Amino acid sequence: MNTLPTVLRSALPSGDGPGVVLRAMDRLEKSPRTDGLADALRSAVRALPLGAARDVLHGRWLGHPVHPLLVQFPIGAWLSAAVLDLVPGQRRAARLLVGAGLASAGPAAVSGWTDWAELRRPQMRVGLVHAAANITGVVCYACSLAARCRGRHARGRAWGFCGLGAIAAGGAIGGHLAYRQGAGANHAEQVEALAPTGWHRLIALDDLATGQPRRVSLDGTTVVAVRTDEHTVRVLAERCSHMSGPLADGRVVDGCLVCPWHGSTFRLADGWNVTGPATAPQPAFEVRVVNGQVEARYAA
Repeated sequence: MNTLPTVLRSALPSGDGPGVVLRAMDRLEKSPRTDGLADALRSAVRALPLGAARDVLHGRWLGHPVHPLLVQFPIGAWLSAAVLDLVPGQRRAARLLVGAGLASAGPAAVSGWTDWAELRRPQMRVGLVHAAANITGVVCYACSLAARCRGRHARGRAWGFCGLGAIAAGGAIGGHLAYRQGAGANHAEQVEALAPTGWHRLIALDDLATGQPRRVSLDGTTVVAVRTDEHTVRVLAERCSHMSGPLADGRVVDGCLVCPWHGSTFRLADGWNVTGPATAPQPAFEVRVVNGQVEARYAA
């Protein structure tokens, strides 16, 4: 009799290495073939005059990327339409859902492209394929709606199922992007678990120049210390919550620390993300000065 582990192993790809799909994704991450296109698209997206709407599209107000939320609307509508296509007498309802999915796909795509333009190179490569699959799905559903409106319901259903397949592939690639590559994740989340408890000596106050970020180790946890005036020092986790950018290489502007990679701005007083693309605040530490020595502890 097969044990459960044996049954599970039989369902997995043979060998000790990753499966075919994962190997394909790994190759895609390392391939520079689409970098020219990616650079052109990134410049175009960043040049859009979105203003404050850019942070709204990133999801700063939500505390995490808004794109995964918005994609639920077209996916839900199209999946429901596919179910109704299998039920006699539901042509009108299915057509309505296909149209609703197309209408809601626009905002989801705009938020996705806004996030994509601030990713690292390997993530951008995978993101392009994710977008290509989704665009294919949208085109299929547009053809499906056009056929349904002309009374060609069989053709409309066929286009719809093709679109659903493309959207499913795009969703799987999006999962790789989010869960394996960490796009959109809070890259400073682990600080709370790793930061030492209690007060720890950080650096001599005289070793900090006013307004100059400095990378320091707090008992094994890397932080950035900024002296804001003669007696005040602010300490934040050093790696940006957006994409782990080195905040110690950033600049201080109006009481905030600006990430050198993508421009996320964090308030030194409490780590609040004043502007994106970071959607999570930066972990902040309590600070005191004792006998000329700066001491800090994590402000949980």
